[in-house]
Amino acid sequence: MTIRARAVTAILASVTVSVTVSVTTSCSTPQPTDKKLPPVNPRASSLSEGFGTMDRLVDAAKKEGTLTVVGLARNWVGYGEIISRFSDKYGIKVVSSTPDASSRQQIAMAKRLSGTKDAPDVFDLSLGVAVANAKKFAPYQVGHWTDIPDTLKDPKGLWYAAYGGYMSIGYDPRKLPAPTSYAALLRPGAQVALPGDPRRMASAFSGVMAASLQGGQADAARGVDFFSRLKKGGMLSRPDHATAVLDWDFMNSAAAARDQKSWHVTIPRGEVLASYYLQAINAEAPHPAAARLWEEFLLSDEGQNLFLRAYARPARMEAMEMRGTVDRDAAAKLPAASGTPVVLTIPQQDQAKAYLKAHWSQITGT
Repeated sequence: MTIRARAVTAILASVTVSVTVSVTTSCSTPQPTDKKLPPVNPRASSLSEGFGTMDRLVDAAKKEGTLTVVGLARNWVGYGEIISRFSDKYGIKVVSSTPDASSRQQIAMAKRLSGTKDAPDVFDLSLGVAVANAKKFAPYQVGHWTDIPDTLKDPKGLWYAAYGGYMSIGYDPRKLPAPTSYAALLRPGAQVALPGDPRRMASAFSGVMAASLQGGQADAARGVDFFSRLKKGGMLSRPDHATAVLDWDFMNSAAAARDQKSWHVTIPRGEVLASYYLQAINAEAPHPAAARLWEEFLLSDEGQNLFLRAYARPARMEAMEMRGTVDRDAAAKLPAASGTPVVLTIPQQDQAKAYLKAHWSQITGT
């Protein structure tokens, strides 16, 4: 069993779902058959049910002409190139609204714009927000549905992972030896930073939890103590002044690619924290066919490899490796990871966030 396969087995430990999953084709472009094609239904729950062929889905999406996305910053996991490629390929205008919106803000925007043409068609969400708001999503199983691990998708297709990452240490090799552990950052002269406030930013929260790992177990109190020691030693810094930043490997890897001399990235052995981001279609999507075409594109080999080239870890990576469709050069550039990655369940996240809310101010004074 691979590292990622072991990692995702814990992701839905806190969510009670049916284990019966209908089997769908793994081919994103069904071949024509002698069967009569179904009437086009832009709000159908699968390609075969609503369109019959990929061409008919494309035609329906082109007639809508627009796709509205939210919370997709162009420098986040290659979304700039992904949006441009999708728009150019299908001739559909992509309206990107509030690129820096968090998962919760995406849901709030959909509620505020409900019933209007400006409402978001699709979402890109953290696990907790996706599960909590599943009733707001339209079920849709992409053509490559069976390639997505069961632990990374809702059985009905309400949400499913497209990409993820591992928490990592980005560091300046000119000022800091390669850290072999998070504890190695507790050294005089080091300047360590998170990408933001862990009470408000998912990547910063995960940085605290990754630094707390011991024997495969995360503990918020241990993480807060780690950063308290950094603070007392004068080693807690801002990202723009840091010699080491705890962030997702796709963010640190992108920074290292821009300046290989001043930035390297490592994932400490046996201290791997993993997380995946989930896709969902707004049940009230103003452009339902375009929304479904977008998801087909993201989960296609082309879309998955675009994530990979931006150093994110595709949800379908194992299946693509077996079929030989993965971009091997891009895969070889991912930071090495060893040991069994840890994925926090929703109850674990909730408990840890409550602890940080109560105790993080002891470090920052805010």
